[in-house]
This record gives sequence, C-alpha cells and structure tokens, in this order.
Amino acid sequence: MKSENIKSNKGNIISDLFLISPNIFHDSRGHFYESWNKNIFDNVIGKGIDFVQDNQSSSLKGVLRGLHYQINPYPQGKLIKCLKGEIFDVAVDLRKSSNTFCEWIGIVLNEENKKQLWIPEGFAHGFLTMSNTADVLYKTNNFWNKDHERCIKWDDKNLGIQWPLNNINLQYPIVSTKDKNGASLDEAISNFEIFK
Repeated sequence: MKSENIKSNKGNIISDLFLISPNIFHDSRGHFYESWNKNIFDNVIGKGIDFVQDNQSSSLKGVLRGLHYQINPYPQGKLIKCLKGEIFDVAVDLRKSSNTFCEWIGIVLNEENKKQLWIPEGFAHGFLTMSNTADVLYKTNNFWNKDHERCIKWDDKNLGIQWPLNNINLQYPIVSTKDKNGASLDEAISNFEIFK
C-alpha cells in the first residue's frame, strides 16, 4: 500500500488528506489485494483511526451526492472507495486554521484503479457518478448524527468546483432535494458551521 498527498484546485498540498493505492497481485485466476489493514493504514495516516461505521451507496450516472459533513462534536473522517463503476470524488477543506481553507480536490476513484481517499474530520465531501452506475463504500470514524449533519451546495460559486459534467454530457447533475437546499459556503462560515 502506498499513499500520496494531493494538490488542491489552487496547487497547494492539503495536509492530512491522502490518496491510497493498494498493492494488487494479478495472476491467471484474477487478482487479490488487501483493501484495508489497520496497522498499515494508521502508519500511512500517522495516527490511530478507529472506524465505527460502513456506509454504501449505489448511484446512477449523473447523480451528485454532497457536499456533506458533520459539525462538532460529531465530525467524521471518511475512507472512500468505489467498488463498481467510477466517481469524481471531491473534498473541501473547511478548517479555518488551515493554509488551504476553502480549497478543494477532485479525484477519480473507480473499480479499476482501486484507489481510496482518506478525508479527515474538517472536510465536506461529495461525488459525481461518471459511469452508468457506481457503488461506493466509505468507512467512518464517527457515527451518523442527524442533528449535526450539514450540506454545502455542490455548485457554490465561492468554491467553484469544476465538476466534470461535460464528460458525461450533462449540464446539471441529479441532486436530492436536501442537497439542492444546502447552505452556501458564506452561510456555513457565518453560522460557525465550519472547523477551527
């Protein structure tokens, strides 16, 4: 397993965010790889992480989920993996003390590259389904808490996320009512729904 840091939309390395690639062993029967190993993962991240919940979604092409996060005292770190199909996965740094505050990254995760994205607490997360269907699995280090769940609009102008909608011949993604009604980045900041 190897990891790499990721550059934001402004070309800066976002601290604590890692793209993880497994060692895949191929032979005539197919392939095998360790998709998660606590000792190796904790070493890559640089601290011990205890996952408490697995979430799995299946989405049709053009579905956009996000940008979701949970505020204190129930923030979630997430390890994202695309089991089937392909997604464009996005993380937005909402840590006010960070040098990359309000910067974002966009990474392709798919069943072929088998890469995983570690998104620590303090980030909003979302993804766009690029294939006909996509199954996504993510491990979280805190439980879902309805009262502390928040959403920033996927198309917030201050973030300017460059969702690859043209690559799938769409002008607008398929978005839930909850996500359509998400807050703006300015609202999240003024309501203190970000992180220190």
